[in-house]
Amino acid sequence: MTTSTNTAAAPDAGSAAGNDPLLEISDLEITFGTTNGEVRAVRGASLSVYPGETVAIVGESGSGKSTTAMSIARLLPKNGSITGGSIRFGGRDITAVPTREILALRGSEIGLVPQDPMSNLNPMWKVGAQITEALAANGVARGAKARARSVELLEEAGLPDAARRANQYPHEFSGGMKQRALIAMGLAARPKLLIADEPTSALDVTVQQQILDHLDTLTEELGVAVLLITHDLGLAAERAQHLVVMYKGQIVESGPAIELLQNPQHPYTKRLIAAAPSLASRRLVSGSGTPAAEETDGASAVQRPTYSAPKLSGPKVPSLTVSTPTGPTPTDPSTQAEHAGPQFGYGEVSSDAVIQVQDLTKEFPIRGNVPWKTTPFTAVDKVSFEIERGTTTAIVGESGSGKSTVAQMVLKLLEPTSGRVLFEGKDVTTYKGKELKSLRRRVQPIFQNPYGTLDPMYSIYNTIEEPLRLHGIGDSKSREAKVRDLLDKVALPAEMMRRYPNELSGGQRQRIAIARALALDPEVVICDEAVSALDVLVQSQVLELLNDLQSELGLSYLFITHDLAVVRQIADRTLVMEKGKVVEQGTTDEVFHAPQQDYTKRLLAAIPGGSIPLAGSETIDVDAPDAAVEDEQVDGSPQDDGVIDPFSEAGHV
Repeated sequence: MTTSTNTAAAPDAGSAAGNDPLLEISDLEITFGTTNGEVRAVRGASLSVYPGETVAIVGESGSGKSTTAMSIARLLPKNGSITGGSIRFGGRDITAVPTREILALRGSEIGLVPQDPMSNLNPMWKVGAQITEALAANGVARGAKARARSVELLEEAGLPDAARRANQYPHEFSGGMKQRALIAMGLAARPKLLIADEPTSALDVTVQQQILDHLDTLTEELGVAVLLITHDLGLAAERAQHLVVMYKGQIVESGPAIELLQNPQHPYTKRLIAAAPSLASRRLVSGSGTPAAEETDGASAVQRPTYSAPKLSGPKVPSLTVSTPTGPTPTDPSTQAEHAGPQFGYGEVSSDAVIQVQDLTKEFPIRGNVPWKTTPFTAVDKVSFEIERGTTTAIVGESGSGKSTVAQMVLKLLEPTSGRVLFEGKDVTTYKGKELKSLRRRVQPIFQNPYGTLDPMYSIYNTIEEPLRLHGIGDSKSREAKVRDLLDKVALPAEMMRRYPNELSGGQRQRIAIARALALDPEVVICDEAVSALDVLVQSQVLELLNDLQSELGLSYLFITHDLAVVRQIADRTLVMEKGKVVEQGTTDEVFHAPQQDYTKRLLAAIPGGSIPLAGSETIDVDAPDAAVEDEQVDGSPQDDGVIDPFSEAGHV
């Protein structure tokens, strides 16, 4: 059972045996100077990590989890500073040591895997060369040995054909491949502590499982401790021995992973559990109902220091609804026939389909050893499906399976090599001029990368208002009202309009991207990993928002994702892609309950949290208001709603 004490309890079993903490943070205070004054991003945080142990810090965007982690290696932005408490690493206080000593620790003893793979690789350097540089900088290897070792590290990180990939540039990698390269760099010098800041948020579930299995192996065999930063409570509880829950800069609950998951004490922890898609689909229900999982005894956990749960104040944590599965059950033969995978030729158009994809194929030229010779690579191979009006079709698959390439062709951002994309029966490849502009208004994208889709020179207001202005919608007053309404819909305050992208976390940026996509009231929204950067609470809100908008406006969604737990909540139909081909499709219930392909079964088995024993006797009603969160206070004073985690999802103040 999780306990409450804000100071370290009696030494645990490991400490009594002489196994002192590798990392010990005590009463940490971190303050940022902003244009609106000082912001206390972290307050009174205490935690410890023992050698060979994995500790996960979980919490929503802006909770302070990434800021706490980055302060260990002195990687706070210039306007941030440690204003209280201490950080001890290997028994030595490193809170105020000279910068040169911190630089000596980075890489060699403290490794880092940052979240955003798009902005943490040099676009001008080959990937292998960047890993070679990390090896040389930490004195591991040089020259030919370093190049050979870089290939080995890429293989360890799960990158296929690592020798060839090492000679490619970052733009030739998918998002998941880039993240794997960053993981290889973080582990290059075999550090004692690895800070993994959302290390698998860009990865599909099977590669995520492979990477985390590798981190587990390092922990067990090499004694590498892992400080895992994540918003996925199911993943954290499955991979970590100890969980630390943060909310608005404070640790509100801490304890052994299984105990905390089975018997959460704090209302905020209960909300996180209720909103976690991988756990919600197994156990948590909205309103009255019975949990799906049977009661199971939890695994025993090593005793260690625990901390108190300070009381919270401020606005109530939003009441969230875990969506129930959509679509008919697979046992009804009539519905199976009705929802069978589309089989049509070029002359056939379904009257119910807003978008039809017919034998879509895309080939890319790949450079070989001879610069002027290329080899065609088939990224998408004769893919066919349709999206019925007012429904959600999800495409799932591993990184590199071709799902995002399909989305780009549907958006007419890539021209297909062969095949067609029909919008209301007309081939989009023929759209030009005003007709193409009309298509852009009616079909809107939400892209995966929240860092590359927002203009850093535009304020948030200008970012959301721009499409309204370009399409001549409304006057300045009505557009401002629309922007305020959109910010409210994506759970952001109206004051956010004055900020710029560099002042937001990754999750906040993605919410801005969603608001921008909804500004034109589109008929079809193409969501390319649209919620992968969001913490589970906001993710649940956004999925509920998308569902509500679909009900109200008849929107149709093409949902690209690697998170099958999210698919289970939102999609009517699901397509499974592997190596450019659709290997299975049907209603979501059919795919989840009766998968036909081994590949689909592997994807389902890799959903995080599936191996966690949950108590079946308790059902958390996520619709019920929780007065405890609203009424509790921190130190007797109201919380600052403007607290931002500058490093949450790699964002900056």
